[in-house]
Amino acid sequence: MPAILAIDAGTTGVTALVVDDTASVVARGYREFAQHFPADGWVEHDLGEMWSATLEATRQALAEHGGADDILAVGITNQRETVCLWDRETLGAPRRAIVWQDRRTAALCESLREDGHEPLVTDRTGLRLDPYFSATKLSWIRAEDPHAWSGVESGRTAIGTVDSYLVARMSRGLFHITDATNASRTLLYDLETGSWSDQLCALFGVPRSALPEIVPSYGQLARTDPAAFLGLDLPITGIAGDQQAALVGQAGFTPGSAKCTYGTGSFLLVHTGTRIARSSHGLLTTVALAHPDGRRDFALEGAVFVTGAAVQWLRDGLGIIDSAADVEALAASVPDSGGVVFVPALTGLGAPEWDPTARGLIIGITRGTTSAHVARATLDAIAFQVRDVVDLMARDGEVPLTRLAIDGGAAANDLLCQLQADAVRLVVDRSAELQTTGLGAAFLAGLGAGLWPTTEALASSRRSSGTFEPGVIDRVSHERWREAVARSRRWAL
Repeated sequence: MPAILAIDAGTTGVTALVVDDTASVVARGYREFAQHFPADGWVEHDLGEMWSATLEATRQALAEHGGADDILAVGITNQRETVCLWDRETLGAPRRAIVWQDRRTAALCESLREDGHEPLVTDRTGLRLDPYFSATKLSWIRAEDPHAWSGVESGRTAIGTVDSYLVARMSRGLFHITDATNASRTLLYDLETGSWSDQLCALFGVPRSALPEIVPSYGQLARTDPAAFLGLDLPITGIAGDQQAALVGQAGFTPGSAKCTYGTGSFLLVHTGTRIARSSHGLLTTVALAHPDGRRDFALEGAVFVTGAAVQWLRDGLGIIDSAADVEALAASVPDSGGVVFVPALTGLGAPEWDPTARGLIIGITRGTTSAHVARATLDAIAFQVRDVVDLMARDGEVPLTRLAIDGGAAANDLLCQLQADAVRLVVDRSAELQTTGLGAAFLAGLGAGLWPTTEALASSRRSSGTFEPGVIDRVSHERWREAVARSRRWAL
């Protein structure tokens, strides 16, 4: 039975999936890699550690599958916006990658905004000046790490996002590419032309020659080198940023399709078709999918930076749970948060506030507050952050939703799913496969390799593991949440 190997390079680890022609996951592997925090608000990844995790996760998945004889092609999906530099010949990295969560360029973004550049940036890219995106990270490296940047200027060092780096490693440096979904998250991509913008490259000081070639999201894109990638000689036929891949994994191929993925952060995408929808109140415009014939689909996106990472913090920072899965039972042991509100602005706030200077806040603590109340407040915070984005979609994006498809690790939490349905006042439909980012990468690779002839052929493949109907609307708790968000802002000035 033919199958696809999908690599999902996330923020905290790499997942490898083997997906068969019935769109079922038949094997998987996973390896975490280290997170590096060299200063307050800084987040970095060692690219060598990420590559090692990719190899180990792939070995595990293929061993579980019984080999690679029936693998037709490889699909890649990845954490977006993270900036990677590597030597074109040796493939070694002159410095760590700067991760999408990193906030070190907040002052630079503010300076560019004060100089009047944000209207141009937003018009060209559909994004905003925020440390979240790639270009200001590159500006920071150019100014603060001249040794690494000298290789960029000389042409020896390549620039890319995680997908570009993985393709380079898998192909032993023969291909330097990125797909349009990833390119559209860099602040260097022109939505109208579908190419790198010379004007934006000049604004951020990035040599266009160092950037990868922009390719479609599926098709014959590159090829692995067996000497570099576990003896595998396979076409790479699908690439997409993780959130766009999750939309594909939810079979969201038509306008109005909406999904929310709960990972390190939470990201809500609504498909807007071939229309480049614009927002003036915090939503982002992004490429949803680029087809081999040149067509592009677009989406509106709301980005919430910290959701699953807040649960990890309860485990690793506070030590009140032993594993992330324990948060559900702890939170369910109390009827509500007892008036406690947690704003998990651990790396600033995304949509709709877009405040990189916001910081985490827990308020409403009394002598009766327990760890269970804090756990419940954490789940409330995840649901309320997504609600705020859904409200924007309906009001600003003119895309009213009737149903919300969800996935990601935290979606296994039934209590969170019910709280989410209550908060957004919509039916929440949980995917049977929670790893829809990897599944979406497999779908794209399968389309590119001809395993599935059309997107319509995949549309019926989505399976649900249950729906959650909205219950009682708790307006007071949401109003209290909005007040706490206001108090968390502009703290790290």
